[in-house]
Amino acid sequence: MSLEIVKPGVNLNFIGNRYYAFAFSGLLILASIISVIWNQGLNLGVDFRGGLNLQVLLTDPKLGAEDLRRVLSEGGLEISSLQDFGAGQNEYLINVRPEADGQNLAKKALSLLTQALGADNVQLRREEMVGPKVGDDLRQKALYAIYYSILMIIIYISGRFEKKWGTSALFTAILIGAVYLVSLFGVGVGTLIILALIVTLITCYVMKFSYALGSILALIHDVVITTGIFSILGKEITLTFVAAILTIIGYSLNDSIIVFDRIRENLRKPKLKTDLPLTINRSINETLSRTILTSGTTLMAVLSLYFLGGPVNQDFALALFIGMTVGTFSSVFIAAPLLLLWEKKKTA
Repeated sequence: MSLEIVKPGVNLNFIGNRYYAFAFSGLLILASIISVIWNQGLNLGVDFRGGLNLQVLLTDPKLGAEDLRRVLSEGGLEISSLQDFGAGQNEYLINVRPEADGQNLAKKALSLLTQALGADNVQLRREEMVGPKVGDDLRQKALYAIYYSILMIIIYISGRFEKKWGTSALFTAILIGAVYLVSLFGVGVGTLIILALIVTLITCYVMKFSYALGSILALIHDVVITTGIFSILGKEITLTFVAAILTIIGYSLNDSIIVFDRIRENLRKPKLKTDLPLTINRSINETLSRTILTSGTTLMAVLSLYFLGGPVNQDFALALFIGMTVGTFSSVFIAAPLLLLWEKKKTA
């Protein structure tokens, strides 16, 4: 016997309310874009920008974040972020932007702190130094990883649901080759990936990859909103965040596939085949219990990681929580309704 959170036969009107969902998602995406523009870009961490991370414990309770900021600023170091890192302790994580001579940056920062605040009052817990060139290389590889994962999804979705394995594989190979060739001309990776995504979406639309197009737009929706909320909260974008994004892509895709599978099964039934909106809405309702159970149990684990996993894991858990929540929403309100729109255009 399967566990049913939602009683069989329930028929919530997801498809009928799809435009409200589109409007809500549009507002979130708009807020995300405005936040990134307002903040003059994302708050890149040491992993991508280069610089120094110092985790410092102040043993004197009279000292605090403002003392650290004042001392380092007066010493000529530019602080990009300074945040409370200890659970009830006087501990801070300081991100210092790189200098022209970055090799002695850690020694310089620690020397400034110990001389101004006292060697007994400052304990260095951790230091991480990343050069600007390494950070730039990591940023490029992270963007490529996200884009290529989306291309692989095109092959899988188009092959599984539309039986176009060969066409989608050839299309993906051509896109990868084109991206590589254009990158040789020195085009910025961010610009290149955005242009490549636009070409990918247009090509999916022209080649009538309806399932793949709905899935990819839902994934882009999830990534943009998760990144935007991190921008709004002032959180750093690090390699850990990229790992969370790739996890979110896989999780959200799995949710969409469950709904798509049920849609495909119901389309084989003669009574439902003629009414696509009814079929899609019924499919979403039939998979609702599984969606709630999967999302609920996963989010409980993520919340446990956030509250009990310590400060190091909090940003990773926060990204997962935001992304999985948005991903569950997009699987129900974005991916499936978009499939309806594309299928209607194909038959129009």
